[in-house]
Amino acid sequence: MRVLGGGSNVVIADAGVDALVLHIALRGVTARESDGAVELTAAAGEPWDDLVAHAVARGWAGIECLSGIPGLVGATPIQNVGAYGQEVSETIIAVRAIDGRTRQAVTLPPSACGFAYRDSRFKSVEPGRYVIVSVTYRLRAGAAPAVRYADVQHELERRGIDAPTLTDVRDSVLAVRRSKSMVLDPSDPNRRSCGSFFTNPIISAAEAERVVALAGESAMPRWPQPDGRVKLSAAWLIERAGFRRGEREGAVGLSTRHALAVVAHDGARAADILAFARRLRDRVRERFAVTLAFEPVVWE
Repeated sequence: MRVLGGGSNVVIADAGVDALVLHIALRGVTARESDGAVELTAAAGEPWDDLVAHAVARGWAGIECLSGIPGLVGATPIQNVGAYGQEVSETIIAVRAIDGRTRQAVTLPPSACGFAYRDSRFKSVEPGRYVIVSVTYRLRAGAAPAVRYADVQHELERRGIDAPTLTDVRDSVLAVRRSKSMVLDPSDPNRRSCGSFFTNPIISAAEAERVVALAGESAMPRWPQPDGRVKLSAAWLIERAGFRRGEREGAVGLSTRHALAVVAHDGARAADILAFARRLRDRVRERFAVTLAFEPVVWE
């Protein structure tokens, strides 16, 4: 059995899959106040961006920077969805699921979810074991928005906003995402992609210095992590490995606006997408001895 939500982060083999595909279509949103906060529960089939808009419109802070991300609520804990300085693991307080081993409904606290950077127990430790049916987020009523990311800050400054509201931050995030072809827009030639195809690699500090030396650029973008490791920019590595935005191989290529997005043009097949992505990964490994990990789920 395979579980399919919105399909925005899945690459399915051209031949399909030999499996029962369970499409999540559960709907419903409820909220309740608790100790000065708001506990927002959404069924797994709710469109994620609709839920973000719902929270922002009511002044509930905690997920405003996750605006514009396609897909459904049920996928957010699996991927530990994050963008522009926020991750859902910061607000998730409960994941309701069906345990495929026991066939019983269970409620998992955050401590049982194994959240990590773009990862969770549901994705890499026990993939396929749980069918998520709802997620509860603890949001802050009336709190200030999170502005932790330079691109969002620059967009707010461009608009002349010094004291942004949740709506201001949501609008700025959407504008930044749109500038990178990272929102669903039928008129955008880069629209058919899985978004970021690779996660940003996190390596040791010593390895990061080795990459700096190989690149010959002391200003290489990198972000120290709490555990002492360093996060690198996958997009920067791809471009320094010799790929250009907009570069194409047949019906597949990089987005003209973002080196992390692999775009499927007319006639592209899943095999073409995966072959191109693997060439990107192999070139980066050859150039920097860093292995990029796919962010989409691949059904083969």
